Amino acid sequence: MTTAPIYRRPVGELLRQWREHRRLSQLDLSIQAEISTRHVSFLETGRSKPSRDMILHLSEHLDIPLRERNHLLLAAGYAPVYSESTLGSPQMVAVREAIGKLLAGHEPYPAVVVDRGWNLVDANAGIALLAEGISPDLLANVLRASLHPDGLAPRIANLGEWRAHLLGRLKRQIGLTGDSGLAELYAELRGYPCDQPEPEVEVPGPGDILVPLRLRQADRELSFFSVMATFGTPLDITVAELMIESFFPADEETSRFLRGA
Repeated sequence: MTTAPIYRRPVGELLRQWREHRRLSQLDLSIQAEISTRHVSFLETGRSKPSRDMILHLSEHLDIPLRERNHLLLAAGYAPVYSESTLGSPQMVAVREAIGKLLAGHEPYPAVVVDRGWNLVDANAGIALLAEGISPDLLANVLRASLHPDGLAPRIANLGEWRAHLLGRLKRQIGLTGDSGLAELYAELRGYPCDQPEPEVEVPGPGDILVPLRLRQADRELSFFSVMATFGTPLDITVAELMIESFFPADEETSRFLRGA
């Protein structure tokens, strides 16, 4: 899948690609969407034109992101349904306030807000610990800032493990969205050097319950785990694509250091 101007292609072809991307047969989709297999076939081959409501109905069952649902509507000759507001627009006041409270309330622990491409949207004061010494150009994208040799990577004690975790998460996101831009970012990140083994499968050691970010800080090593949060009922593309990553101390020593700092 790709998010290039796909609305110039027939809507039936796009529906078929999304169905195949989700590894569903026409029968699987027809059962989930409660329509006939014959109708699914006719829609995909162009023998029937889907209504606006049918496109939205199938998009829901195919778990298609809001941005791509608009592309499907355009391909069928309909106007987009989902808005894409800037975070600074008046209708986003409640969203901005919620983000601000989450970020401030999480201090002194680090937290960042990113968009679908992992570009930095906002952060709290606690992120200064992770951003120390990293150029603004790299900080513009948190995955680049994390894995680039001029970024956080030299300070990550378990770089191979953390890198495998981040790349695995990004790969799953590509599978969900079909975003070619994310695929390019993945290829770029894979090209960054790493002198540690990268586990293909995250197997826990004795007592492990999470993959930690182990960060060298002066004469100590700090340990974090992160929690990802998204908005639960988004109807706007910008809101749907925002992610808040909050870092928590994984041990008491890290907690004491952050509270003291």
